[in-house]
Amino acid sequence: MKTAKKNNLKSVVIIIAVLLIINLIGNSFFHRFDLTKDKRYTLSTTSLNIIKQVENPLFIKVYMQGNLPAEFKRLQQETKQLLEEFQAYNKNIIFEFVNPLENKDESMDQIKELYSKGLTPINITVDDKGKQSQEMVFPWAIAVYNNKEVNIPLLKNIMGASTTDKVVGSVQHLEYSIAEGLNKITKAKQKKIAIIKGNGELQDILMAKFLLQVRESYFIGPFTLDSVAKNPAVTLQALEKYDLAVIAKPTENFSDAEKQVLDQFIINGGKTLWLIDQVSAEMDSLYNSSGSTLAYPRDLNLNDMFFKYGIRINPDIIKDEQGSPIKLATGEQGSATQYQQFNWKFAPQVYPSSAHPIVKNLGGIKFDFANPIDTLKNGIQKTILLQSSPYSKKIGTPAEINLNSVSEETAASDYLKNGNFPMAVLLEGSFRSMFENRVLPFDYQTYKASGINNKMIVIADGDLIKNQLDKNMQPVELGYDQRSGNLYDNKDFLMNCVNYLLDDTGLINIRGKDLDLPLLDKEKVYQNYTRTQMITIGLPILILLLFGAMFTFIRKRKYSK
Repeated sequence: MKTAKKNNLKSVVIIIAVLLIINLIGNSFFHRFDLTKDKRYTLSTTSLNIIKQVENPLFIKVYMQGNLPAEFKRLQQETKQLLEEFQAYNKNIIFEFVNPLENKDESMDQIKELYSKGLTPINITVDDKGKQSQEMVFPWAIAVYNNKEVNIPLLKNIMGASTTDKVVGSVQHLEYSIAEGLNKITKAKQKKIAIIKGNGELQDILMAKFLLQVRESYFIGPFTLDSVAKNPAVTLQALEKYDLAVIAKPTENFSDAEKQVLDQFIINGGKTLWLIDQVSAEMDSLYNSSGSTLAYPRDLNLNDMFFKYGIRINPDIIKDEQGSPIKLATGEQGSATQYQQFNWKFAPQVYPSSAHPIVKNLGGIKFDFANPIDTLKNGIQKTILLQSSPYSKKIGTPAEINLNSVSEETAASDYLKNGNFPMAVLLEGSFRSMFENRVLPFDYQTYKASGINNKMIVIADGDLIKNQLDKNMQPVELGYDQRSGNLYDNKDFLMNCVNYLLDDTGLINIRGKDLDLPLLDKEKVYQNYTRTQMITIGLPILILLLFGAMFTFIRKRKYSK
């Protein structure tokens, strides 16, 4: 008997010793195990680097708590689990979930405050076995760090998608949204972006939403090329202090001296984002008594420059069957006027087919009077980021554009040997100067004929960066079309372009993360409601009861002897 007690005591001591050793090892070596098939909770290297930057308490308030619809409970759960992963790597990250509608007496004041911060709610219809009700949800979070505050959107707007599909897409982008928000308030700005002016580019108010978004992560400033005429060398030296130049829809031609400044900026490693219209055509000019306008080629004097870099923007307009919706008045004028939605083929709605990180997992992107791009062989690597659908064709200019074209009937034969025209191209490599073996417009002692490895993005539509103005002449969200009420992914695409050009590729790679989020089929659940309840609730309880009964039976049988 004593021997048995000694053996039992020895076993207990060994178990305690092993547990202590495992505990000590666990304290010395930190590791998280992710058993999901798609490694959903394994944070990317970029997220871990951002987490390391948090040296002081960082507070995150998530406004998704309370009586939420089933889909949003899933989003809430995924958000909580992901934030727990962030917190596990850095205890300075503190988060809480709050219900902005919990206190009815204070809810209106709370809603107004959230509205003032740009946190707009969404109203969704909840269908519970045929019973429908309206619920207001705030799919937002606010992060505060060192007196800086940033809004984090948790629900990604996917045009035309159901609530369930939006939640699935949002979970796909959840790590990106949170990591991007934390990066904005923890990382000091370093890179500089020049917004080129002086050649009839877009006014600031027409790309205000892009500028505001970029300003959160980078230094930005207007840079006029007017001074080139007086002192081009000094202008070039000033431009070379920037890392990226954005040329947004110029309407006046560039002088050779201005081109040399931009050329040498590129040769010396400066990145460029071109948004060019080779055809003059504006949507606003169509809203007149005739409903038509003339589209004609626009000479910007940039063709030779682009040709040297390996592309050509043609002065044609792309007409695409995969257009964007537009509402037009039909019937008689006056009280009998009705509005009907048509397919506007001169505003292609492009869904990326490329697997490049810049466009991966993006939704529809809206163009207006876009031009086709030809790629030329010159040793520069070219990646087509966006292209028209197979059912598209080129319309030569000058040409009349008429709203009545929405009623035209077309057949598949109209697009034979047409379609898939490049509209946005990434160029990477060592560019050669367009002034190589030519007389320079101005003398520059450090002129270079070839440059270091560099990259640029050319988009054949200046309106891609343009935000519309509301009735109070205030900018609306970039990508939001007031005529149709649709929100396109123009802003996300442009921000990906900027991040990629400035080598901030980590966040883009997070966006490209693929997750598998299986959800229940609601229709099948409703059809087999009782059976589903038995399987999901009754079966686990039955298994526990059987296990308990077997355990009790075996125990009685063993110790009754």
